[in-house]
Amino acid sequence: MYIHIIYKCQYNVKKAECVPKKDRDAKGKKDSQLVLRLDKEKRERFVDLCKDLDTTAAREIRHFIREFLKKHGTK
Repeated sequence: MYIHIIYKCQYNVKKAECVPKKDRDAKGKKDSQLVLRLDKEKRERFVDLCKDLDTTAAREIRHFIREFLKKHGTK
């Protein structure tokens, strides 16, 4: 499995530096992406099942991550 986290940023012309989007957004907004590589068939099955359950793949993955962090003692 391949995982890649992308941080979006805005270039600050006055200070000539990249200001991470997380420092600019209101509290609670999502500011990064997690890219996963998995078999096409598994992805399609997962997305289809999420649709059948009236949810989204992203919502379920975020839920899994929150529960995983709770289980392992991280906020």
